[in-house]
Amino acid sequence: MSDSKPTVLLADDQADVREALRLLLKSEGIASVGVADPAAALEAVRKREFACALIDCNYSRDTTSGEEGLDLLERLRQLAPELPVVAMTAWGNVPLTVEAMRRGAADFIEKPWNNARLLSVLRAQIALGEGVRKQRRLEAENALLRGGSGDAFIAESPVMRRVLAMVDRIASSDANVLVLGENGTGKGVIAERIHALSPRAARSLVKVNMGGIAESVFESEMFGHVRGAYTDAKGERIGRFELADGGTLFLDEIGNVPAAQQPKLLRVLEDGEFERLGSSRTQRVDVRLVSATNADLAAEVAEGRFRRDLMYRLNTLEVRLPPLRERVEDILPLARAFLARSAARYGRDGLQLAASAERALMAWRWPGNVRELQHLMERAALLAEHDQVSAGALSFGAPPEPAQDIDGMTLEQAEAWLVKHALERHDGNLQHAADALGITRQSLYRRLEKHDLRDADNDDATD
Repeated sequence: MSDSKPTVLLADDQADVREALRLLLKSEGIASVGVADPAAALEAVRKREFACALIDCNYSRDTTSGEEGLDLLERLRQLAPELPVVAMTAWGNVPLTVEAMRRGAADFIEKPWNNARLLSVLRAQIALGEGVRKQRRLEAENALLRGGSGDAFIAESPVMRRVLAMVDRIASSDANVLVLGENGTGKGVIAERIHALSPRAARSLVKVNMGGIAESVFESEMFGHVRGAYTDAKGERIGRFELADGGTLFLDEIGNVPAAQQPKLLRVLEDGEFERLGSSRTQRVDVRLVSATNADLAAEVAEGRFRRDLMYRLNTLEVRLPPLRERVEDILPLARAFLARSAARYGRDGLQLAASAERALMAWRWPGNVRELQHLMERAALLAEHDQVSAGALSFGAPPEPAQDIDGMTLEQAEAWLVKHALERHDGNLQHAADALGITRQSLYRRLEKHDLRDADNDDATD
């Protein structure tokens, strides 16, 4: 909002009042959106972010109680807790003013208004609201960076910077987002970021692994059930959609939803309506959906395994996460961050990656992506014998490519290869390399001479 004009929501049932307010605000460089009733006001706040709301307290010409405005005020505060709301009425009185402030109004203005006072109040609330939003975003980002997966936001590579810039742009909208990428690329982390930077950040983020839900309990898990809905239903259960009402629902592995259950999921995405299993009472929810998959949904649609209309509902906005091998500039910064975190957790402060370890990390293809790197650094923090984590302390999931051909080597070639790689793993430290090979340092010297690897003898000053 700091890069564009602040926008104020104007809610009043009289068109001439909305127009007068619009022109007044426009003259001060403040944009506005006008609506005629509480339902339209709530819908507008669900769809976009406003700097402030100026709402009338009466919408039916035959009432002066202010109850409609007070109800709208409460619902706006629930929907967007950070949105400053200024109440306004032509029937102002002390009890109504007190009640409006008690229910969360930031200020109160009587009609006919004084232009100078109205503008002063709105400017103050716009500034206050912007400060609150900036603080919320900062706290959300800091919390994620301190949390279990926040370091995945390290982005030195141009491709990942573009992805994060897009994510930050779309977070404030209410559109459904489909996150695509290989396993371990951080799809769940992106879902957390979208929620944390959205107007729904104060409400729940509910996560569901769709691949872990058996088809027989799908409806109960997603929509809940009433007592007696089936044999073992001894009590009521609240489903995931209901738990996420007002917040964000993250459906991971969305491609695994059984075909028979897809229409039920489509209905709630289209109408926001569902029934608990065993109940005929229709419930409504307001949920922002973020889903993720490593599957090719278009191919699944073509094969008839996934509904086309459901895919369109899921991917209003689409985010594609690159595999780690395509963001090589991030490998070492991520590795250092993961190592530092694991070192702190296990009381190994001061651990650092040796040059040989960095070379090994850069040479690896990372089939498990960021998750694999995170686990590798945790193991290194536990297994490293020295403060310098060498390549030898890294236990990759499979041996490096050259080692796969060792069976085809001669004895001389295999010995030379083993000596060379032992030195690389231990950063040229002869004693450590000799220990790893199970020979004395003098024996290692003889083999260096034998295989003309004397240039590797570069650690005399540090041995």
